[in-house]
Amino acid sequence: MNTHETAEQRLARLGLELPAPPAAVAAFQPYYRTGTTVYVSGQIATRDGQLVATGRLGDGVDVATGQEAARACALNVLAQLHAAAGGSLNAVARLIKLTVFIASTAEFTAQPQVADGASQLLVEVLGPAGAHARSAVGVTALPLGSPVEVEAIAELSTAASPDGASC
Repeated sequence: MNTHETAEQRLARLGLELPAPPAAVAAFQPYYRTGTTVYVSGQIATRDGQLVATGRLGDGVDVATGQEAARACALNVLAQLHAAAGGSLNAVARLIKLTVFIASTAEFTAQPQVADGASQLLVEVLGPAGAHARSAVGVTALPLGSPVEVEAIAELSTAASPDGASC
């Protein structure tokens, strides 16, 4: 990985395009920024406003599909961080923590492998700043039937606007 590339250049090299930040599907903010810390609400596995997959791991959704869903969630996390940082992923100083929720059966135990879809993409795009702590949690169901949901905490290199702005 070329550490001199910008996050936007890495996205292009990977053949990826940053989506518009998805709107919240309920009564919450997609992200909240206080100072240099950004809390990104759970992002489900959508692309162009549509779920990339539905269902549960261990019941019709395989690990590869779960990883692709996690990648879609990670792109949505990046879109929210881009908005929170005023339009540049280069302002992301550090991705601190990811929590990856995986809709799965009680018998399914490969949550960490599914979550790797998100973790690997974030490191590929953000470079060393994308290294993070993580939890991968199996749950019964997720919003709209998404198989994966990812929330994040990040630190930006620039201070928040004077009002402590949220999205």
